[in-house]
Amino acid sequence: MKTLLHVGCGPQRKNSTTRGFDTDEWQELRLDIDESVQPDIIGSMTDMAAVPDGSVDAIFSSHNIEHLYAHEVPQALQEFLRVLKPEGFAVITCPDLQSVCALVAQGKLVQPAYHTALGLPIAPLDILYGWRLPMAEGNLHMAHRCGFTEKVLRDTLLGAGFGSVGTLSRPECFDLWAVASKETLTHEGLTRLGEQYFFR
Repeated sequence: MKTLLHVGCGPQRKNSTTRGFDTDEWQELRLDIDESVQPDIIGSMTDMAAVPDGSVDAIFSSHNIEHLYAHEVPQALQEFLRVLKPEGFAVITCPDLQSVCALVAQGKLVQPAYHTALGLPIAPLDILYGWRLPMAEGNLHMAHRCGFTEKVLRDTLLGAGFGSVGTLSRPECFDLWAVASKETLTHEGLTRLGEQYFFR
């Protein structure tokens, strides 16, 4: 069985990650800084000392890296590389500032860009700086401290030392997706990973 490290899991489980990870082939290890979500490991992306070197096959990180300060992102990605096996890979998704800022440029900073599954409105302001509702309730872990465009995300992952990186922007969803492999892959191999491990 392969090990999936679900970084910044919050209350989510692997069935809310992607189709590729939601199978019996993957054993989930949940890591989060917030102990109230009952992760397997309490820790930060920038210090995953409780996870041994080269011990996981894949990492899934959804809407986490934007919570770091920009100077902390390379440190977190070095931790990702450290815990991945040589043939391991990471799937990362985060807000797409380019599509969000297009709404801001239209004067729609606080107008709903979309609604959550529970019907709660999310405005560009929430995407840029963090969801105001849980922050107002005291959960300041939700604050955003940096951001990415597709090119910046790709360049950041390559600069951190990943061998191959494939990215995709979804302007209609205001998000970016990346698959980053520790080893260098062919274009076909990288495409197969994206097809299997992007999206629900």
